[in-house]
Amino acid sequence: MSDPMRPRASLRTAVVWEVLQDALDRRVKATGRESLDVLDTGGGSGNFAVPVARLGHRVTVVDPSPNALFALERRAAEAGVADRVKGVQGDAHGLFDVVERGGYDVVLCHGVLEYVDDPAEGVRNVVDALRPEGFLSLLAAGLGGAVLARALAGHFKEARHALDDPDGRWGEGDPVPHRFTAAQLTGLVEGAGLRVGAVHGVRVFADLVPGVLVDTEPGALEALLKLEAAAAELDAFHSVATQLHVLGEHRGADGA
Repeated sequence: MSDPMRPRASLRTAVVWEVLQDALDRRVKATGRESLDVLDTGGGSGNFAVPVARLGHRVTVVDPSPNALFALERRAAEAGVADRVKGVQGDAHGLFDVVERGGYDVVLCHGVLEYVDDPAEGVRNVVDALRPEGFLSLLAAGLGGAVLARALAGHFKEARHALDDPDGRWGEGDPVPHRFTAAQLTGLVEGAGLRVGAVHGVRVFADLVPGVLVDTEPGALEALLKLEAAAAELDAFHSVATQLHVLGEHRGADGA
C-alpha cells in the first residue's frame, strides 16, 4: 500500500485516508485528547502509521516482517516522528502476545484479513484491542474487483471460478487467500460487536485506467481522484471495487 501523502500513490489510498483522518478528528474531539493511541496491525513499513503519527498520534505497528519493521523505523526517523511510532514483531493471531488488550483508541487492519486463516477470529482479535468507544478501520480485498480484473484480462474461466469460490479465489495460482463482498465484511464487523459507521469502495477505477494516461494527460490524476471519491460511497460501486473499506465503531461512540 502506498503512502497517502504522495500524489500519484494517492489513487490507491485517498479514499481510506480521508475517512480515517475524519474519524481520528472525531475521536480527538470526543475524548478531549489531542493524541490518540493507534494500533496498526500488519502496518508494514508505515504507509499509514507515519502519516497518522504526523497528526500527533502515538502509533504501534505490529507486523511479522523484520524487514518491514526496519523500513518503518527508518521512515519514521526521516519524517521526524520516531518518538511517536513503535514497531513490534507479531501477527493478528497472536496479537495479545505483543500488545495490550483494550489499550487503543483506534485500530487499523489494512490488507490483513485476506491472509488470516479465520477472518472472523481475526476481526474479533483486533476489536478486542479497542478501548470502549474506539473505532476500527478495516480494509480488505473485494471480490467484485478481482472478478472484473480477470474478465477484462480475458481470463473468463478464472473470473467465473472466483465468483463461485467461497473464498473468492480465481485458482490455485491466486496469491490472495480470501476476498470479500461488502456484506461479508460488514457482517464480520457487526459479529465482533461493532456497528458499521461507513462502507467505501476503494480503487473502483484506478486499477482499470492505464497508468500512462494518468501520468501524461493534464489534470487526469486530479479528475480521477475526484471520481474515485464520488463513487466510493455508492453501493453500486462497492461490488466492483478492488478493495473495500469498513469503519466499525463501538455502539455509542461519538454520541451515536
